[in-house]
Amino acid sequence: MSTAIIREIQPQDNKQVASVIRQVLIDLGVPKVGTAYADTALDHMYENYNVPKASYFVVEENNRIIGCAGVAQLENFDGNVCELQKMYFTEEARGRGLGSQMMKVCLNKAREYGFEKCYLETMPYMEDAQKLYKKTGFQYIEARMGDTGHYSCPVFMLLEL
Repeated sequence: MSTAIIREIQPQDNKQVASVIRQVLIDLGVPKVGTAYADTALDHMYENYNVPKASYFVVEENNRIIGCAGVAQLENFDGNVCELQKMYFTEEARGRGLGSQMMKVCLNKAREYGFEKCYLETMPYMEDAQKLYKKTGFQYIEARMGDTGHYSCPVFMLLEL
């Protein structure tokens, strides 16, 4: 039985969240440039999501953060579209259904905020993540929406909320 809980990020989580995200990206061989790895926001996630119509969540187990994800307005886009952002899980968290639970929490929050669509960008070889996105209802789209700064992420998906 899992003792993992999903909760909103707190200020004291910043360091651990940044560490989890960077380690997962390194483990997956993601480029450090043009991806979330280079985001200056990583070290200040609580502050960056402590704004209207944005939320970031962590998965905590045994006082350790083992996963995270959030939703916020899609940057540099004129429309009522949010982005599923920085969804990462440590190896120990994968395959336990935590990703599905996190998706529900994030998408419910997006609906609560009144967003009409949810967008995401990912890497082609993140196949397990794409399976989860497709299972949730995301569909592939041809072109990038907005400008997230993640120019190294060539896979784009969209969900009607």
